[in-house]
Amino acid sequence: MTELRNVEAEARRFRVRVVVLGLVVLLALGLLVVRLVFLQVHRHDDLADQAESNRTAVVPIVPNRGLILDRNGVVLATNYSAYTLEITPSKVDHLEQTIDGLAEIIEIQQRDRRRFKRLMEETKGFESLPIRTRLSDEEVARFTAQRYRFPGVDVKARLFRNYPLGEVGSHAIGYIGRINQAEKARIQDSEDEANYRGTEYIGKLGIEQSFEGPLHGTTGVEQMETSAGGRAVRKLNSFPATPGKTVVLSLDIKLQKMVEELYGERRGALVAIDPRNGEVLALVSKPTFDPNLFVEGIDVDNWNALNTSIDKPLLNRALRGTYPPGSTYKPFMAMAALETGKRTPSAITHDGGSWTFGGHVFRSHGDHGLGAVDMHRSIVQSSNVYYYQLANDMGVDAMHDFMKPLGFGQITGIDLQGELRGVLPSQAWKREAYRRPEQRKWYAGETISLGIGQGYNNFTMLQLALATATLANGGTRYQPHLGKAMVDAVSRETTALPQVPGVDLGYRPAHVDVVRKAMVGVTQSGTSTRVFAGARYLSGGKTGTAQAVTIGQKDRYNAARMEERQRDHSLYIAFAPADAPRIAVAAIVENAGFGAAHAAPIVRRVFDYWLLGEYPSEEDMAAVRKGLASAPLGKPRPVADVPLTAP
Repeated sequence: MTELRNVEAEARRFRVRVVVLGLVVLLALGLLVVRLVFLQVHRHDDLADQAESNRTAVVPIVPNRGLILDRNGVVLATNYSAYTLEITPSKVDHLEQTIDGLAEIIEIQQRDRRRFKRLMEETKGFESLPIRTRLSDEEVARFTAQRYRFPGVDVKARLFRNYPLGEVGSHAIGYIGRINQAEKARIQDSEDEANYRGTEYIGKLGIEQSFEGPLHGTTGVEQMETSAGGRAVRKLNSFPATPGKTVVLSLDIKLQKMVEELYGERRGALVAIDPRNGEVLALVSKPTFDPNLFVEGIDVDNWNALNTSIDKPLLNRALRGTYPPGSTYKPFMAMAALETGKRTPSAITHDGGSWTFGGHVFRSHGDHGLGAVDMHRSIVQSSNVYYYQLANDMGVDAMHDFMKPLGFGQITGIDLQGELRGVLPSQAWKREAYRRPEQRKWYAGETISLGIGQGYNNFTMLQLALATATLANGGTRYQPHLGKAMVDAVSRETTALPQVPGVDLGYRPAHVDVVRKAMVGVTQSGTSTRVFAGARYLSGGKTGTAQAVTIGQKDRYNAARMEERQRDHSLYIAFAPADAPRIAVAAIVENAGFGAAHAAPIVRRVFDYWLLGEYPSEEDMAAVRKGLASAPLGKPRPVADVPLTAP
């Protein structure tokens, strides 16, 4: 009986265990069902995307960079395809040994090694870097045959930027280079991050930099099916890249090349503007540089040569070189006098050769002077005494307020980055520029030399050309610009770039007429008469000679006793034709002396080119380069007959 009860108890316990186990199994199955529902229903889209990404790869398609053309359709920047031998440092165990091994089958020079080392310092180790560019087909074949020996090394076909005319217009056109870490960080923080995936180069200077967006284009993508090892199996989808737009400039590159050749080995800058709309026709900075050096990553030797040169070839003197304007400032001072009522055209000032103020003697025209001088004669004969007295009568702040709207000491807004403001002095400016109380105070004697474009005055040639263009057209200031139009790479449709409307400065036409007639007198009976002798058009101009260093009150300027870089600068501003100006120019030749001897002859050739279609003879160009020409020598050549080739 006892045994029977034990069996029944054991059976009950067994049944309980079975029930509990069944409940556990049911609960587990329920949880599994819930999880499956959650994964299959609620997370279906997310998991499907993840699964898809595990077997696909998205590869960016870098667009072809847009072209840059001058106003006549001449190609200034284009692209070419070439093979490049590239190393990914993070995938190479022994870098130097690898490069030595590569040098056994492909020529690798020391400059290639130095450039590669510099690129490594500027980029991260997992990026592919070129050790040799522009490989020949034979070199590609030799490497391919031994590719197995060099893990982390590969040959890639890439598009390279090319500047067919080399140094011509380099400061305006600019160049591209590899994206550095600072630029990469800026791109990652911008809306353009996706558009720059796969892109290794970016505009660094000039138009290449300012028009980076339209020139770059739109990056495309390819969706590839990959194996478990990441190898591409087949293309699933493709969205082609959109090539960058072609940018058409207002520059006339043949005019630009002519001016650069006329400067020769001399340093300086010239800016030519159409006063009717602000188009920049030439933007010259000498010396120049070859932008092609930067495309593949500039080597150390060339970089040091450019960066340490005393002539500063990388400095854009047209935008970033600031100079005292010298006597080229006088026409604008005359306009200020008329507009503010400080002088009438007929008011007489006696020029005795010097003017004394506060015990300081301000010199002008030696010891004899010019005698009785009205406004017209003050410009034609370039009287300093006239403008010493005028500056004293106006005061520094009145001069500042008149000159500021003309663009002096201001950012002009040109479509190039990096222009300097220069210095248009005022009492407020001096208080901000200096720290010590005695330095911050404005002294009356400091005002005097401002009237002849000296003292604290320091402006760029772009500002001086803009002011000249504004005066030439009667008082409307246009924003200077190089970009003229863009051409869509797909539709080939040309679209003019929108421009800022001109600002009317409100000058009285009678006042403008007085100053412009005086500037015409400079070319007919004044300081640039010999330079414009025989010209088949009438122009207005003003010579200028600006001090590079301060000369003592009792000292006389003697160029022969001074170091070359301490000598006066040669300047000239001008417009033509006089009755309906189509071009305005400002030019400086550094440390060259009298404006009529060096700067004015270059401007004469610019006018002959633009208005008459004449290119100087070889004899004339050689004479201008040496500062030995006034009016053109020899028979000029038709512009169309002169070939445009790289120097």
